[in-house]
Amino acid sequence: MGYNSVKQPRIADVIVQRLEEMILEGTFKPGQRLPPERELAKQFEVSRPSLREAVQKLAARGLLISRQGGGTFVSEDLGGSFSDPLLELFKTHPEAQYDLLEFRHALEGVSAYYAALRGTAADRETIRLRYEELERFHARKAFDEEVDADVEFHLAIAAATHNLVLLHMMRALFSLLRQHVTGNLRNIYPRAGLREKIHQQHKVLMDAILAGEPDKARDAAHHHLAYVEDALLEGERENTRLERALRRADSSR
Repeated sequence: MGYNSVKQPRIADVIVQRLEEMILEGTFKPGQRLPPERELAKQFEVSRPSLREAVQKLAARGLLISRQGGGTFVSEDLGGSFSDPLLELFKTHPEAQYDLLEFRHALEGVSAYYAALRGTAADRETIRLRYEELERFHARKAFDEEVDADVEFHLAIAAATHNLVLLHMMRALFSLLRQHVTGNLRNIYPRAGLREKIHQQHKVLMDAILAGEPDKARDAAHHHLAYVEDALLEGERENTRLERALRRADSSR
């Protein structure tokens, strides 16, 4: 076989590869609807039949879902292994939150480091916008919205690492992470001054990433999570003291 007979890839296979890259990079997120067929074909500069063939191939592999008359969506089940029933136990066993905090120390320290090292101008702008959104909800004391914004802020940092495994690990853990953050904030925020300190720590973390200082960013992430852990432990000690006081009061009646 001569050099001139090298087989050219099929157009549909090239489209498949491009769509896979966009899903991996987070351009298309789990559950997101893809642009209309006409628009996507124009964007890729391919025919609609070739695009349709590529979509069918990805749908057969469970990456895309086509709904009759409703468009094509990225599967919501990407990273579904993190919905394992074992993870449900984390939500019902308080001691597991410290294991999760330890895991977050490792994951988010690395995220902050590489976000500062590799983040593009667009990444930095997204992180800044997520922080401003978090700040708005913080100022309004809108608890549920602040929790969502807190998680989105950390996910924007993960996306800025340009490490696809790290990004999808964080995305797949989103529901667990959200519950974890919610539980933490419900325990911490009622105590004077703690809410403001945590918000200030987010700013220190953001500033280090925007300044392109990886070591400072990693240290800021670790300091933030260490502070949350200390605050939770102190809260538990307060609850234990209160329980003992109530038991003594009951026994003296």
